[in-house]
Amino acid sequence: MTDRTDGFDDMELREAADAVYASLIGRVGEGSPRPRLEPTRRAVELLGDPHRAAPVIHITGTNGKTSTSRMIESLLRASGLRTGLLTSPHLERFTERIRVDGEPVSDEAIVRNWEDILPFIAMVDAELEAAGESTLTFFEVLTVLAFACFADAPVDVVVLEVGMGGEWDSTNVADGQVAVFTPIALDHQNRLGSTIEAIARTKSGIIKPAASVVSAAQDDVALGVLREAAELTESSFALEGEAFEVLESRVAVGGQLVSVRGLAGEYRDLVLPLFGRHQAQNAAVAVAAVEAFIGGGTVRLADAVVQEGLATAMSPGRLQRVGAEPAVIVDAAHNPHSAGALVAALDEYFDFDEIGFVFGVLGDKDAAAIVDVLARRPGQFFVTAPDSDRAVPPGELAAVVASGAGADRVVVAERLDDALDDARAWAEEGAKRAVVVTGSIALVGEAMAIADDRGWSRA
Repeated sequence: MTDRTDGFDDMELREAADAVYASLIGRVGEGSPRPRLEPTRRAVELLGDPHRAAPVIHITGTNGKTSTSRMIESLLRASGLRTGLLTSPHLERFTERIRVDGEPVSDEAIVRNWEDILPFIAMVDAELEAAGESTLTFFEVLTVLAFACFADAPVDVVVLEVGMGGEWDSTNVADGQVAVFTPIALDHQNRLGSTIEAIARTKSGIIKPAASVVSAAQDDVALGVLREAAELTESSFALEGEAFEVLESRVAVGGQLVSVRGLAGEYRDLVLPLFGRHQAQNAAVAVAAVEAFIGGGTVRLADAVVQEGLATAMSPGRLQRVGAEPAVIVDAAHNPHSAGALVAALDEYFDFDEIGFVFGVLGDKDAAAIVDVLARRPGQFFVTAPDSDRAVPPGELAAVVASGAGADRVVVAERLDDALDDARAWAEEGAKRAVVVTGSIALVGEAMAIADDRGWSRA
């Protein structure tokens, strides 16, 4: 069979991959997931079960999923395994979501695998329409495409981040050998439930029979739900603070030095090039997850593996500096829990007296609660909106910010680039001021693209 990408140059492949993305975003978006698994299961079965081609580490939670997923993948790669990684959402280009051996999947692989799965996607769409149901969504098709790319590579292990929830998320067609839970808090209440208990029950659905469960420290209610699910599935359960923990986290140049107690041993003075105590906790969860996967939690990882895996871990858009003079930092905090982690990290790791928050949110977020947390830091809010039809209009959001932080602390800009210009000008007027872009992952991605286009210094 002739490969339709034969003879394509790099520009043609990029255009073809962008056309794949255009096809994906023409479907029902990620903000409106369907609580179902059968359509995704039908698609992967027609494709020959690519979701079973490699063992899976499955990750869910409310905050820290992507950072923890990236650390797990980095540790596995340092162990000599060929990895597949699915995360969401993307910051600048959708190929960031599907990674093979630490790199975004190539345009050629995206296009080739898209051509392979397209007839089967069309078949499932037709079956759904005939049954009076909606066709496959953006994330359902993306999940199928990711599995196809991983099977095609091929990879030794897949690190799979849930899109939303867990039980009915399309990634849950896979059976995770290890189920990982980052901290569970209130978010996406319109989809997952209005209480911690309801959200935890939905997320606990990724625990499969006889799995290894690794969990960050949890609210008591969430913890009870996860323990119950582990018992019902006869799975082992390892909790941060009991089975493993952060022993020490010290501020260092470019990040921190971390010591952790894992499931099978201690690992000391590890360089972690990420800011925030929460990232040290994510690192401890990642180490425990890899110990559970490689040796069932009884075999200590080599020091060199843990050192390399964490030292090379990256988490773009999480407390990442994208500009200097004045400092511009982006952070994907988009709920009160993650906003609290951002503020704590700014207090501990940076020496800024005032912060200019460039702030925009999507409509399903608790903007008032986020503002209450961010407003603890002296400074200004430069209110704007990400480029999304789900974004809260700047004028409407400004009223929320004014109510929580004070009207004298609010500047409104309809466009992100204008908000950035206003914030940077404000920061330049005073000593020890910085700009922090936050409130939406989409907003952070757009800000990173603007920083690249304008050539801001990243020193």
